[in-house]
Order: sequence, then C-alpha cells, then structure tokens
Amino acid sequence: MLRAWGGPDWEAHSAGVEQAFVRLEAIVVMDEIDIDINDQQSKTLDFYAGEMWDLVIPVCEEGAAACPMIPGEHVVETWSFDDPSVATGTDEERLAVYRRVRDEIATQVRELIGRDA
Repeated sequence: MLRAWGGPDWEAHSAGVEQAFVRLEAIVVMDEIDIDINDQQSKTLDFYAGEMWDLVIPVCEEGAAACPMIPGEHVVETWSFDDPSVATGTDEERLAVYRRVRDEIATQVRELIGRDA
C-alpha cells in the first residue's frame, strides 16, 4: 500500500520474523483495491541484514520484539493487527478477515502518508 500510494518520497519493504508464502487470500483482497502482489515473496529480517532504515513498523508483538535487532537509528512505530493467516471458517469467512485487516492497514498507511505531507 505504501508503495502504491506513497509516491516517490517513500521506499517500502516488507519482512517478517518467519518466512512463509504469500497467501492466496492476501493476493485476492489486495487485487480488490488494485494492488497486485502476485510477484511478492516472503522475506525474513535476515534478508535486509545490515541495511539502515528511517522508520520500522512492526505489525505484531513478535515483530516488535525483533526490532532491537535492526541496526542504526530509526523510529519504531508499532501497528498491531490480527494475523489473518490464522482465520478459520469458509473461504468467504476467511476472506472477510483478510479484508478487515487490509482495511485497518490501509487506514494506518493513509494516516502515515498524511502526516508526512
């Protein structure tokens, strides 16, 4: 979302504490808002080892706990969201969870961009 909406002043990267795969539900709900993540790959923090960041945004408790591992001076702004990958139920019920979390993240991203404007 930050890549799609932030413009040239923003460079966004994503990583987690565990490598997984990009879930089909995430691809579907992002496509609904015209963001194509088909070519995205899951990466761990190790992928970015040694890189410097201005802002780090963990989106879960486990991610926030990993922030001290990130070198250099940077702002840490924790955003806490439910993990949609653990959603259960029918396909439509799981998609509803992914949509809700997507929309919560979208709100935070828009607020972040607006603060920097």
